[in-house]
Amino acid sequence: MTSSLRAAPALVATFGDVLLRHQAAIRRLQWAMVALYVVLLTVPLLLPLPTHTDYAWNNVVRFAQFVFWGVWWPFIILATALVGRFWCGILCPEGALSEFASQHGAGRAIPGWMKWSGWPVVSFVSTTVYGQLTSIYQYPKPAALLLGGSTFAAIVIGARYGKAKRVWCRFLCPVNGVFATVSKIAPLHFRVDPDSWRPGNQQQGRSSAVNCAPLIPIKTMQGAAACHMCGRCSGYRGAIRLSWRNPASDIVHGSGRLATMGETVLIVPVLLGLVPAALHWSDSGLFQMIRLWLVERCLDLHLIWPLSLRLPWWVLTDYPLENDVMTLVDAVALLILLSVSVVAATIVFGIPLAACVRILRMRERPLHHLTQALIPLAAACLFSGLLSLTVSQLRSDGVVIPCLDLFRGSLVLAAAAWSAVLVLRIGALYNGRLAARMGATFIMFLPIAAFSIIWIVAFLG
Repeated sequence: MTSSLRAAPALVATFGDVLLRHQAAIRRLQWAMVALYVVLLTVPLLLPLPTHTDYAWNNVVRFAQFVFWGVWWPFIILATALVGRFWCGILCPEGALSEFASQHGAGRAIPGWMKWSGWPVVSFVSTTVYGQLTSIYQYPKPAALLLGGSTFAAIVIGARYGKAKRVWCRFLCPVNGVFATVSKIAPLHFRVDPDSWRPGNQQQGRSSAVNCAPLIPIKTMQGAAACHMCGRCSGYRGAIRLSWRNPASDIVHGSGRLATMGETVLIVPVLLGLVPAALHWSDSGLFQMIRLWLVERCLDLHLIWPLSLRLPWWVLTDYPLENDVMTLVDAVALLILLSVSVVAATIVFGIPLAACVRILRMRERPLHHLTQALIPLAAACLFSGLLSLTVSQLRSDGVVIPCLDLFRGSLVLAAAAWSAVLVLRIGALYNGRLAARMGATFIMFLPIAAFSIIWIVAFLG
């Protein structure tokens, strides 16, 4: 048993070296993923919409929907939390196309506006809201427009900027910020040993130059948030190795201490506010209340056009043959609901976070570091929320997986407990008094527990 434990790190490091030696095979795999991606995105556009008698196993459109939204996205989030961003470095078709375009493109310098730290939040929020307004999970045309448009933009950016780099992935990809956040709890990462870079202290290892496609300064890399786990730097100068780590180490002692306002906004208002509302708005009683209030106001003012005006499918959902049309009133009600959820999450978590900062007397990046403790809760809720799409699609096909709701509820509760523990551990870095740390942890536990219960009730309901 002891020898097996000792051999585990060596096996993990060896796997990193295997990735390095088989980069050509990885390229072929990436092109296979590109082909699959194109087929799933375009073929449903040529076929009629499925009926109630069609299922995922006998209808291409339903099959593509299930692959994209029932398997692809939820399990990418799960994989990122478990093993890091291997999806980005090895399988992502958009990243592969952007890098290929950059390799054969103009190679221009990256403009300053593109490096703005707020793009991960803006792009993710924009695509999430637009996807709900056009019913991206239900219909192939908005899926092709949003996903295909993102891929086209990635190719254009790659063709103009950088040289064999993933400029799009590094700065503008809508899910880059989410993947970077979720990967902080992954137990695998490429560890950088700073001492090995010092002159005269290089360990045995290859010294050939490394093309880091996502533009990471690998010499000073901390954590795995930005790393695409492609394996190209494995063994470089004996200083970089794929290795195990404590899943909480990056949040408590690593890049979590360097957290920025952008990361805080992504975690609290977006992942804990916007995303839950976006995934469950159609079943929300609050949405129906807002919509009814807006309808009554329109009738009082004798305004009929907001109740009947139909916009093109690429603006608002418009499929009358499917009895699925979103009016302006529906759209405004949805936007109000999303805004209310964002404000509520900011208040529910923001006030306790500010109180904890005062109790712990934190001075260096206090609020942002403490917010990192909520990453396990945000990741679990994102995965379980996306898994709702899997559950609904399977149930519409007559497939019921037993105990799946129990699994999702248990996962959220476990993540909530982990987040509370992380609050305690982060607090220990700033205040040595046990009473202060326990008090801060209790204050944060209240919104964490309340949010978890509400979330579980939402998807169980």
